[in-house]
Amino acid sequence: MKKNETYIKRCIELAKNGLGTTYPNPLVGSVIVYNDTIIGEGWHKKAGQPHAEVNAVNSVKDKSLLQKATIYVSLEPCSHFGKTPPCCDLIIQNKIPNVVIGTVDPNEKVAGNGIKKLIAAGINVTVGVLEAECNELNKRFFTFHQKKRPYIILKWAETQDGFIAPTTKLENKPVWITNTYSRQLVHKWRTEEQAILVGTQTAIDDNPKLDARDWSGHNPVRIIIDQNSRIPHSNHVFDNQTKTIILTKTTTAISTENCIFECIDFKQNIALQVVNVLYKHQIQSVIIEGGRQTLQTFIAEDLWDEARVFKGAPFFLSGTKAPLLEKKQFEKHSIGTDELLIYSNHD
Repeated sequence: MKKNETYIKRCIELAKNGLGTTYPNPLVGSVIVYNDTIIGEGWHKKAGQPHAEVNAVNSVKDKSLLQKATIYVSLEPCSHFGKTPPCCDLIIQNKIPNVVIGTVDPNEKVAGNGIKKLIAAGINVTVGVLEAECNELNKRFFTFHQKKRPYIILKWAETQDGFIAPTTKLENKPVWITNTYSRQLVHKWRTEEQAILVGTQTAIDDNPKLDARDWSGHNPVRIIIDQNSRIPHSNHVFDNQTKTIILTKTTTAISTENCIFECIDFKQNIALQVVNVLYKHQIQSVIIEGGRQTLQTFIAEDLWDEARVFKGAPFFLSGTKAPLLEKKQFEKHSIGTDELLIYSNHD
């Protein structure tokens, strides 16, 4: 592997440490190299905190080496003042002569301006190293800025005979199809994405908390589709523990900080209206864990990026059929007795 690619690969590894904690900022990693040796590295940990380049520079013990070093960064350094100063200015001030960048930042506040600023300062800039991998790293951030919508992950579990729910249930709890390892993995995913969405029937039938109690990390914002306000206010989704957005037809309810009501037209493209509301609320990614109707709505409108489908060991013989997804298989993983199929909606 070429030298530049080796160090950008390390930037990507570092950046992944921030998955789930940097929203609305992107995942960024940075390493500083002198004489083929890494002398500093860092990643962006949380919005409002120092960026990857700042953490990398701060980790260098002998700052005099910066004037002979190369700084590698997975995403173009910012050139504007946000909650923190521009990283370009930091690089220029420290007289770092070489900058290697994985990919250009799609955010219109940056979008090549950081590169221009560095070049204007006389710095040697290389762009586009492991570009595809760096774009994949920030697929949520890129989708949000380029498509003006969140990155959408469909998720469901189905039985060996293709059902997602039995015909009858004795109580308002989920009937588990998958094993405990798969369920823990789902909670890990919830900490990585910004929001989670379910429909009315799932909220009523399962009374889910939609949190990440089986994994350490942030709980996602809850998005609930409740057209006719049928979900009892005693249900977990109204417990005010986590920010929750209720999508409904009409409402007289007053929004609070943790319970926000948004009206949409249920006679029009529902999925499109939902993602427009999420974009308005600056939500960059969402896992859709609803029932068949909710999932099929997004499939029908072709508004999804990934589908993560578990096949568990049980047979139901009858019940609610799993959504229909006409896509070629993308990846297959075994999780004990379960099988995880991951589909992509991109060529």
